Amino acid sequence: MLMNREQIQSLYEAFGRGDAGTVLGAFDPEIIWNEAENSTYADRNPYVGPQQVGEGVFGRIGAEWEGFTVTPETILQDGDVVVALGRYRGTFMATGRRLDAQFVHVWTLRGERITRFQQYTDTAQYARVTEHVAK
Repeated sequence: MLMNREQIQSLYEAFGRGDAGTVLGAFDPEIIWNEAENSTYADRNPYVGPQQVGEGVFGRIGAEWEGFTVTPETILQDGDVVVALGRYRGTFMATGRRLDAQFVHVWTLRGERITRFQQYTDTAQYARVTEHVAK
């Protein structure tokens, strides 16, 4: 059995390989997922369940970004809560602008299942990178 910190690290590695199935498979069926307020994908907050996260977040990122990466630089654990600090990088295809934004992810686990996710990120940078795109 992996420690919570190691489990979250392995999820970032799976995401980096494009293995969304492994990532979504670690989620509790009733996971509550929240994107940062005022962020590009917060329009459907809260996402409930792996299917909503897969379609509403991962699917949209895959369709709108080129070379999108999520790179944790520090991962901290306090019991069932894991906090990751890192950077998002990628090019928004509709504008050709590059993103290099910091993030904080707060993961909550129960046993081996992820039950909650909260993202914090540089929403102003996202707005600059994606501006002038018809929604």
